[in-house]
Amino acid sequence: MRPFPFVLALAALSAAFAVDTRFWTFAAKEDHDKATLKRLSLRSDGRITLAPATRELQDAGVSYLWAVARGADGTLYTGGGNPGATAAKLFAVKAGQSRVLAELPGLQIQSIALDGGGRVYAATAPDGKVYRVNADGKSEVFYDPKAKYIWTIAFDKAGNLYVATGDHGEIHKVTPSGQGNVFFKTEEEHARAMAVDAAGNLIIGTEPSGLVMRVSPTGEGFVLYQAGRREVTAIAISPDGSIYAAAVGAKPASATPALPPAPAAAPMTTTSITVTASGGGSGPVTAPRPAPPTLTPSSVSGGSELIRISADGFPTRVWFDGAEIIYAITFDKAGLPVIGTGNKGGIYRIDSDLRHTRLLTLAPTQVTGLTNDTGGAIYAVTGNIGKLFQVGPGSEKDGVIESEVLDASWFAEWGRLAPKTSGNVTFETRSGNLDRPQKNWSAWTPVQDRIASPGARFLQYRATLSGDGAELTGTDIAYQPRNVAPKIEQIEITAPNYRMPNQTISMTPSTTLTLGPMSSRVPHTPAGSSTDPGAVTMNWAKGTQGARWKAGDANGDAVQYTVEIRGERETVWKLLKKELSQRQYSFDASAFPDGLHRLRITASDAEANPPGKGLTGTLESEPFLIDNTPPVIRGLTAAANGNKLTITFSAADALTILTKAEYSINATEWTFFEPSTRLSDSREHSYSITVDRPAGELTIAVRVSDEHENHAVEKTTVK
Repeated sequence: MRPFPFVLALAALSAAFAVDTRFWTFAAKEDHDKATLKRLSLRSDGRITLAPATRELQDAGVSYLWAVARGADGTLYTGGGNPGATAAKLFAVKAGQSRVLAELPGLQIQSIALDGGGRVYAATAPDGKVYRVNADGKSEVFYDPKAKYIWTIAFDKAGNLYVATGDHGEIHKVTPSGQGNVFFKTEEEHARAMAVDAAGNLIIGTEPSGLVMRVSPTGEGFVLYQAGRREVTAIAISPDGSIYAAAVGAKPASATPALPPAPAAAPMTTTSITVTASGGGSGPVTAPRPAPPTLTPSSVSGGSELIRISADGFPTRVWFDGAEIIYAITFDKAGLPVIGTGNKGGIYRIDSDLRHTRLLTLAPTQVTGLTNDTGGAIYAVTGNIGKLFQVGPGSEKDGVIESEVLDASWFAEWGRLAPKTSGNVTFETRSGNLDRPQKNWSAWTPVQDRIASPGARFLQYRATLSGDGAELTGTDIAYQPRNVAPKIEQIEITAPNYRMPNQTISMTPSTTLTLGPMSSRVPHTPAGSSTDPGAVTMNWAKGTQGARWKAGDANGDAVQYTVEIRGERETVWKLLKKELSQRQYSFDASAFPDGLHRLRITASDAEANPPGKGLTGTLESEPFLIDNTPPVIRGLTAAANGNKLTITFSAADALTILTKAEYSINATEWTFFEPSTRLSDSREHSYSITVDRPAGELTIAVRVSDEHENHAVEKTTVK
């Protein structure tokens, strides 16, 4: 969801009309990713269309189907298994009917291929073998590579079967008679994916270096590409001869990819299983590394990428996703690559180097294998419930997008819903004041230009696309939050004799005082309703008084403040300042009588709203003291007794305690001394001090200060 361009213009006017019409705009893929799409496809530029028609052809009754291949007569062969099982199952699906063609020793069927005569070959895992299965279900071991893993199998035009294995990364070549041996060593731990191109070359993907290799019919190898990821999990050859390779998982930091690296992924702790399908499709299923593997799909951190290697060897990354894992690749009727992913069951079509479409999402969590037919249909098998689906070639009759819950942050009134559509697209909305739709929301109501759902804080829209050419590229929704009065949460009266910055007061500052952020005394503050003015450095200015306050507006309106003062025994508030935008203020307190006073702060959002729509909020401070009168010094005497001098007096202040007493002899520096009680904790104190008597006539001065830095000075002479 992005702001409608008009909102950018409104932002400049927010000081004048902050609670004006606002807009939600849904146009980008990221906006629609937050919605729920049913029977709809989503393109990477945000365009929504009807998804390919999808129907379930088989529920295999196993946890996972790893492989799918299509025979010349249209029969679909699927294979999979269950964790902990001792027999894997090979299925034949035709005309909507599914049957178990064979049960083979092993945990699962890893890969399926058909020879020129239509016979089915199935590779099992772990410690697998290649079985040949006749039409009547009779099976026999065709080849045993004596390897820990068989990752995939594929035929060349001459009828030779190639077997890609691990843990030694070897490719075995098996003649039609079943005689085989090691044809090529990849020098990698695993030969993970494999396809045969039109010239009879093997295109191999490896692990752990993430290599894409070409091996000629004579066994000569050449690295076409080094991926920036650990495993090449699927390979397919397009009709134009381009190679598409899927790579997943992080590799060691020392590895150098041929293309700029995708976002860093965490070290991968799983391996994958590739499923070879007729038509060049293949796909992985991740499995924990320890042998024997449990062969249960799981996510691979860091997502995956799809690389296209053109006929001249130039590599280009055409798709990347930080969360989805590519399990399989095939092609649609137009020759565009289609990939199956997990762990959300996504099927994507790569439309160009810069654009792709999520065709649909299948309920099982992994699309583990793909193949196609000449009529434009794509067939997908899944893991985490082993099923077979037909995708296309036609489109669904209708589809629905249901938006996320939209939050206006406050009670709002709804306006016009303006979609960008083609064909037949209808809209409905519902609203409520709970952050999740439940029965106590309003009912779904059709939209006829303007939204008819009742005003509330939350809104949701639903669009239904139906018929040929239905398309949705964007939706704009107008709304207006109800204005809320600004709120003043807390007022803090600052220390006397210090002024706030940026205010002119005719006193020269001599020191500064820094206040930290205000601490809240309120147990709960609604989000966004109050803001702390933050730390501030105040400057010394005798006779001034300052205040600051926590305040704000839940709508985000610009707020102006009025500051007033009233004595504790007075009845009328006196204006100090109006139209103040800052949340702090200082004033000359010497113009007010001594005694207790209060400040009243009034916040108004009138300037940010249409005429007559502004609201106010008010808070009074706790009483604070203004004291501009110095203490009174009484009975000052200075008595000489030989070489000693005793200074005696008393002092009192009407409002605040005496904080300090000092003396000076003959204009020397002021010297502090204590009251007779030693503690300066009262408004009245007696003082007496005996000091060495300087020679000659003496001028004795004493100075007493109160809490508000009011000073009294008295003098006497000793001859």
